[in-house]
Amino acid sequence: MSVFDNKRLPKEMFQIDVERMRKGWYSDAYFINTVTVLEALADDPGYRFAGKGDIPVGEINNGNVIVEMQFFTRRKPFSVVTGVDEALVILEECTGYFDDDGNFINTYDQLEVEAVQDGTFAYYSGNPLDVQPVLKVRGRYRDFAILETPILGVLTEATRVATNVYNVLVATRGKDVLFFPARFAHYKLQALHGYAYQLAVQAYNVKFGKKSRASVSTDDQGCWWGSKGGGTMAHASIACFFGDTVETTLQFARNLPVDVKRIALVDFHNDCVGETLKTMKTMWDKYWEFYRAGNIEEAEKYRLFGVRPDTSGDMRDVSLPPLGDKQQDCGVNPRLVWTLREAIDRAWKNWEINLQAQEVAKKWCQDVKIVVTGGFNARKINEFEDLGVPVDIYGVGSSLLENSSETGTANDFTADIVRVKLNEEWFKLCKIGRQPCDNPNL
Repeated sequence: MSVFDNKRLPKEMFQIDVERMRKGWYSDAYFINTVTVLEALADDPGYRFAGKGDIPVGEINNGNVIVEMQFFTRRKPFSVVTGVDEALVILEECTGYFDDDGNFINTYDQLEVEAVQDGTFAYYSGNPLDVQPVLKVRGRYRDFAILETPILGVLTEATRVATNVYNVLVATRGKDVLFFPARFAHYKLQALHGYAYQLAVQAYNVKFGKKSRASVSTDDQGCWWGSKGGGTMAHASIACFFGDTVETTLQFARNLPVDVKRIALVDFHNDCVGETLKTMKTMWDKYWEFYRAGNIEEAEKYRLFGVRPDTSGDMRDVSLPPLGDKQQDCGVNPRLVWTLREAIDRAWKNWEINLQAQEVAKKWCQDVKIVVTGGFNARKINEFEDLGVPVDIYGVGSSLLENSSETGTANDFTADIVRVKLNEEWFKLCKIGRQPCDNPNL
């Protein structure tokens, strides 16, 4: 259930492999071993706990032990929690046991479950004794023990991506971030990643009062929230036109619906300014031809929405004189963007056009946006924004999936038993360094 609309995602969205999940196919083997032992003890009428526990238990068969388990993240200082809906469906569909005839007996209705909503912030100071659980489950442990692994995986993966996206949005100061990590993960994760991205955009907009738009590159990334993949052109498309960026863009504009934004990819020959100016002139000529004739609808097909430099990190664009510093010379760097912006804004001054066309052309040029891609992450975006680099839109890929303790993107979730129930009374019971914690958002 998203905190933004109070609507739960339909179960069928997740396409959970219920049959195999109930059998432990996706579970760490030690959980299966634990369940095997507990089930055997529960079926043994002569067994009674004979050990020395941390709490006085008396004579009891602990095969049916009832516990409280809490799930939490330890990413500092916060996480944008995502994946809760799927975790709850896993519990609902897969809590239970198999009887002697091999029939699955669902016991979900015997659990007590508390959960936050997707999109909720969970904070962590660094003290594992002071955490904010995002999910609490109380019930007979052997009925849901094997679900710990898939639940933690769902929460970890989705929350990590959502939090990474949120931090990138903060770095952009509200500029749109195009979601481009599809090629860096297994295709079956696209829907989950896209949903996490969209939740992060909503969380950022609510937190800062912004209106950043969500834009994904594949249909699957948008399928959980009713969006479609969008995009412009690839380097491969320019190769199909034998390296002619101008002709590629022109045919793109001529043949695709007008609602597909015309963004020219301009680094094919490592000459972003040169390719941009040639493309702008050709697109403007077509635009003005139809605009002057009063065919505004057709003219809009040739409005250049933006240009996209995607220069490789080890190459210097020919428009830049070398400074001898790789960070200032290579890839999509601030100098390149400033140079490109100046060239775009002044392009119309070099066109042989009459006075009537000049004002239209000036605005047409100034409306052309710069969309940067290639190696962008929160750190690099922060540097660009601190310098006031005139980027309009950032395209970000692999860094949105990053999971590293060195960069603070590790978002591992943990689950611990923190209480047990004996004779209708709950007792604290957990390993050293943990304790039962509360979260007002549960």
